[in-house]
Order: sequence, then structure tokens, then C-alpha cells
Amino acid sequence: MSERGARRARVRALPPTFTAARARDAGIGSRDLRHLADSGDVDELSRGVYRRSDAPESAYLDLLAVAARCPDGVVCLESALSLHDLIDDLPGEVHLAVARGHHAPHITYPVVDVHRFDDVTFEIGVEWFEAAPGEHVRVYSPARSVVDAMRLRHRVGDGLALHALRRYLRRTGQRGVPELLRLARSFRVEGPVRFAVEAVLA
Repeated sequence: MSERGARRARVRALPPTFTAARARDAGIGSRDLRHLADSGDVDELSRGVYRRSDAPESAYLDLLAVAARCPDGVVCLESALSLHDLIDDLPGEVHLAVARGHHAPHITYPVVDVHRFDDVTFEIGVEWFEAAPGEHVRVYSPARSVVDAMRLRHRVGDGLALHALRRYLRRTGQRGVPELLRLARSFRVEGPVRFAVEAVLA
């Protein structure tokens, strides 16, 4: 088998999206990765993050790249609301929550807006989103995303937060209210969220 064929065989054994460190563990060095990228066998999604050219197509390559760079992070705020179809806006950057006190890598591409969330409540409402067949990223649930937007209106804007709340309630009706208020209670914003819910449902 040629050297190029051997490199291709090794890269086919890797996951669709992988890091340079994972490639190194599989016996593929940085020089080999450069050759694979030059030959079109892999694409570099972000610094040190690659995707096999034979991997299934995905509209969420930015999320896969960020999740590979920061696996403990959680897609949040506008990015999560967009994934859940609770807003019409398509964010120009990935909004990523990182637990306060934990390291977040400096990511220049794709553009990432890092939000430091309290580590005590960080894991509340985390779900998995399938960004490509068999590949999942961590994202906050629809209810958690709405509560975050309501409690962080100074960041996302009143209009966007209320739009997300209206769409959430239109989709869930009264059955979605208890979960919303339960989460709001965890973040000590039950009063404002309850008031907004009553105003929307009135």
C-alpha cells in the first residue's frame, strides 16, 4: 500500500469529526494531516479540528467544530433558540456556555461568543442535539433556553426574549408552563417569568 493509501486507511478509522490529538493517537502526525488536507481527504473546520471528506453532510459544522474544541461547553442563548426554532434569527456566531472557573479555549474560527454560567446550575436542562448522523453536541433545552433569554434580556434584548417565549408557549400551550416556571425558580427569576407568561397567555 502506498504512503498516501496508508494515511487514508488510518483516517477512515477515525470519527467523522476529530481533533489533531485524536489523529496523533491513531498514528497520524501533523505532517500527515497537512498532506490529507492538501489532497482533500480531510477538511480543517477549526484550528486542530478536522472532518473526513467522506463524512455525511451537515449544516452544523460550526457546532461540531466548537464541540470538538470545548466538549464540556453547551450551546446556549441565541444559538440554542435558533436550533429549537424559537427565533427566526440565524446567529452569526456560536453562543457557547462554559461553567465559571473552567477553561474555555480561544477559538477564532468559527466565531464564538463565550458566556460564563454558574457551575452550580450549569448542567440544568442540557440535552443532546444531533448535528450530523451519529454526532451530537450539548445544547440547552427549549425551556432552559427561554429562561436564559428572559433572565439575560440585557444581553439578548427584550424583543428577542419575548419572541422566544411567545413561540415556546404557542408550541407547548399550558403544558409547557410548569417546566418553564420550575427552571425559572432554579435561577431565582420565577416572578418575572411568571409575569411574562401571564401577559403572553392573556
